[in-house]
Order: sequence, then structure tokens, then C-alpha cells
Amino acid sequence: MRRIESVWALALLVLFATTSVAASDNRLHLSSDPVVNQARALIEGGRHRDALRVLRPLAPAHPDRTDVLFLVGLAALGAAQVPEITESGRTAFLGEAVAAFHAILIDRPGLVRVRLELARAFYLKGDNDLSREHFERVLAGRPPPAMAVNIQRFLEAIRARRRWTGHFGATLAPDSNINAASDEKVIYIHGLPLHRDADATARSGLGAVLWGGGEYQHPLSRRLRLRTGADLARREYAGSEFDQTFLSAHIGPRWLVGQATEFSLVGSARRRWTGGKPHSHELGARLEAIHRFSRQLAGHGRASWHRREYEQDAGFNGPHAALSVGGIVQATPTVRVDAMVGATHERPRSPLWRNSGRWVRLGTSVDLPRGFTVSVSGELLWTRYKGSWVPFTPDGSARRDRTRVFRASVFNRGFTVFGFSPKLVLVNENRTSNAQLYDYRRNRGELQFVRQF
Repeated sequence: MRRIESVWALALLVLFATTSVAASDNRLHLSSDPVVNQARALIEGGRHRDALRVLRPLAPAHPDRTDVLFLVGLAALGAAQVPEITESGRTAFLGEAVAAFHAILIDRPGLVRVRLELARAFYLKGDNDLSREHFERVLAGRPPPAMAVNIQRFLEAIRARRRWTGHFGATLAPDSNINAASDEKVIYIHGLPLHRDADATARSGLGAVLWGGGEYQHPLSRRLRLRTGADLARREYAGSEFDQTFLSAHIGPRWLVGQATEFSLVGSARRRWTGGKPHSHELGARLEAIHRFSRQLAGHGRASWHRREYEQDAGFNGPHAALSVGGIVQATPTVRVDAMVGATHERPRSPLWRNSGRWVRLGTSVDLPRGFTVSVSGELLWTRYKGSWVPFTPDGSARRDRTRVFRASVFNRGFTVFGFSPKLVLVNENRTSNAQLYDYRRNRGELQFVRQF
């Protein structure tokens, strides 16, 4: 396996040595310092450890720091692939290479050559998700065709070797309306004004959110995998009335149809607790599809159906169906745009609560100089209920909701704690409804941690 990886890596280096990327920001500045050039010659001669001994003292304050760090990364990558190296030594060199390339991209995120080497370092580490992300960003930089073919081979190998995946996170979550309640003080029943109790209006709070999960994909054949996984999320506020816990599990096959297409069909079970008490449980299935249309455009879709049962109110029991399709455009190595549309349908026992909805989402993320990454997104949801909603709708019409959600986030790629960057997320949510008591305003904040390496 290492021999194959080395061959692909050599092919990529030769291609970059004989071609150039059009954008001027993608050209590395070559130092005229004879000591740096001596280290460059050592790397070309395969003497990677000797080159590191020359380069390491220069990296912190050299005028040509970008070139020095790039050579440090290349030398560490080369040292990591020496056949007789120990596994611990290999891991250390790969970590040094990742840190060097990452340091360059903090200030100059548009350097495609550096991002390619970072992707290759993650690939050699076995970090599939980060490797795939950076290879796809390189493709967005419009590399030469032969180079793109080699990158596609890496992406195909990543997809084929994927076994374990996992995620976890924690955040503080201040919320101006933890109970998603209307702020109306007076409602009208048959024309008569009624004053609401203060406890029924919006309540604010500071919460903590924990989430995590994992999945294992067992190979059944060259293009068939068996997916098994579970997820757990916990949101907790002072007291227990608004605490929530969500647990889900899934199992089913994943088909790798071709280099650009895959499908999954999994059985799914979910359970929710609210205020420390069982709230509802679901059983169903979902179908997922991913297709890459080009170097820069990928599409995805999901369809699900679940039978939901509530612990306290059987009138809400019934099926829930959802459908969504979307696309991701990696416009440049530093700019990503995503869009999605979807529809939902719920048919509980109670005719009043039967509803259908549709929604649309658009977002973008941009890597800026000085290490900052900024993301914004907007989402609109429309929900239509059945039947007459008297007295909540004075004219007896059916309930109609419209919800608007705006998100903005920022983090700095240069500030990391154990490989994670703190990320500030602000969310503004506003629902308007023709039914009294069902509109609300809500502002939330989260402090998350985003994995960098």
C-alpha cells in the first residue's frame, strides 16, 4: 500500500514540477538564500532528515518563511515514507508536515500547491475526511488534466478504504427563547382579550450541548459496504424542563456505483427525551445518494420515512416523510457555496396537526487571509396545516407558518487547541403564523470547535 501511495505522490510532484497553476497567488516564492537552496538540493537528493536539520532553525523568522515552511513540509513528507521508519516516527513526521502546510495556508489560503501537499499528508496519515476535503479544494483550483486524474485516483482510494468515521463536539448555547414561545401578551378568543401568564411567554437561558457518534463500514465486496452507526446529542439548561436528549442508530448497505456515484439504504431507529422523560420514538428507513458532476460540483439527495410514536399523546402518532436534494459548489479553493431544497409531510392521527412543508437553504463559506473563515447561510421554511384552527385563527382558516433562519459564523484557522479551532456561531430565527401563540423570535449563540488537523 505504501508503494502505491509513493508512486502517486511522485506522479503529483512531477506534474507540479513541469506545470504551473494560472492564478498568481498559487506560485510559491522561491528563496534566494543559499542555505535554503542547499536544503532544497538535499530534498531533491532524498536526504530529507538532513534537510530538516537545516530548515527547522530557519522556519520561525526567515524572510522567505513561506518557502522555508513548504520545504519543511516536503522534507517531513519524504522522511515519513522511508521504508525502514518506525510507525511512531512516521506519525511524527506526518504531523510536522501537516503543521507546516497548515501554517502557510493560514495567511495564504489560495496556494493550491500547498493545499495539495496538505491533502497528501492527511492521506498518508489515514485521515480520510480532511484528505478528501483538501483534494476537492485543489480540484476547484483547475489543475492540469493529468494532475486532476491523479487526484481522482486518490479520492477513489479514500472512498474505497473508508472504514471507521466518528464525530464529537461540545458547545455553550445561550438562547433568548429556549421554549420557542410566542411573546404575545394578549390573545383573543371569540373577540375577547385574554392576558397570558408570564410563565407561558419566552424564556431565556444558557445551555450546554454535547454531541457525538460514529460509523463502521464493513466491506462485503469490492463495491458494497455494510454501514452500522449511532449518534447521541444532549442539550441541557438550568433545571430539567427544557433538557433534550436524542439517540439514533442505523444499519444498511452502501453501494459504490462508480467513481462518481454512491447510494445507501439504511434502516433507522430514533428516540427522544424531553425534560428527562421519554418523549417519542421512531422506526423507519432512509435512502441517500451522492453524485459528483464535475471537479467543482457535487450533488446529494435524501428520502426518509419514519413511523413516530409519542409517549404521552397518541393523537400525534403517525408517519413522517422527508425529501431533500442539494448541491455543493467548490467555486475556488477558498470559496464554497451550498444550496438545498426539501419537503416534509406529517400525517398524525389528529387531523388538526396533519401538515406539509417545504424549505430552501443557501449558504457560503470563505477562507480569508490572516486565518479567518467566515460562513453565512439563510433558510426559509413554509408549513401548511389542515382543518380549521379556531380559536387560534379568528376567521377559522387553516394554520400557515413561515420560518426564517439566518446563521453566521467565524473562526480563525491559526488558533487551535489540540487541532481544533473555536468557532462562534450566531443564529436568528423568526417564525410568523396566522395562528395566535405560534409565532416567535429567537436568537441563539454557540461556541463550537472545528477540527483543523
